[in-house]
Amino acid sequence: MKKAPAPTKTQGAFGEQLSFLPPPPFCPTWPTRGTLADRALGMLMDGRKIDHPDFEGSTQSWRLGAVIFTLRSLGWPVETIEILSPTPDCPDRVIALYHLPGKYVAEALAINGRPRAPANGGAHAASK
Repeated sequence: MKKAPAPTKTQGAFGEQLSFLPPPPFCPTWPTRGTLADRALGMLMDGRKIDHPDFEGSTQSWRLGAVIFTLRSLGWPVETIEILSPTPDCPDRVIALYHLPGKYVAEALAINGRPRAPANGGAHAASK
């Protein structure tokens, strides 16, 4: 199997396709309070970069990938950083680290119109 070519400047940053259209407006839907999506969003809104062990330690759930999928479907632009994490059994192993860029945290707080309360285990206090 052939490897994909390395990204070039003509492909854009990180191999993303360039677009001449403006990006869609940022107007996410807040997840239901108390759900795993709510707890993950709280962690991300606190500026944390989270991976599966962090999430499992806070929620006792190993379903972070599914939760991130839910947040993205609600309009939250959660970014993924892929980190090489080889093991003897899987030398090509890659793990995901998720984060929400600060500009979206600020926009979400501005849209919501309320300041965030101090974090309590990752539950966001800014939701409607």
